[in-house]
Amino acid sequence: MSDERRKRQQERDPVRTLIPRKYLTWGAILILFAAAYYAGWYHKNHKYDVFAKCLADKHAKMYGLYYCPHCADQKAMFLESFHHVPYVECAIKGTREEAPECVAAGVKLFPSWQFGTDPPKPGVLSLDTLSQKTGCSLP
Repeated sequence: MSDERRKRQQERDPVRTLIPRKYLTWGAILILFAAAYYAGWYHKNHKYDVFAKCLADKHAKMYGLYYCPHCADQKAMFLESFHHVPYVECAIKGTREEAPECVAAGVKLFPSWQFGTDPPKPGVLSLDTLSQKTGCSLP
């Protein structure tokens, strides 16, 4: 296409050449907002990762049952970071029996936390209490 023809075409329809540029600008703005939202969401939901890993390093262990509402409350305190917490599922699906590890530890009430070789302590523990018992700092 010659330069002269290109100039004539731009004079007839100047908006046509700006449309792709406008879409690129808005697309870039949208991507930046999406990235900022995701970064905020990730930080909010994973802020206890270091704390949960520290609990694992200090040999803290949680015993729970998949159908126990108090166990669900305890897990929810950690948000998305709970998968770093050493957790023992004591319920065996389809039976009324407990897992052998839970029986050996002497767990009767759920949730229960065991710190090192101490006997399990039953109840939902606050993150502050877990921090005090293990020496792990909260974010």
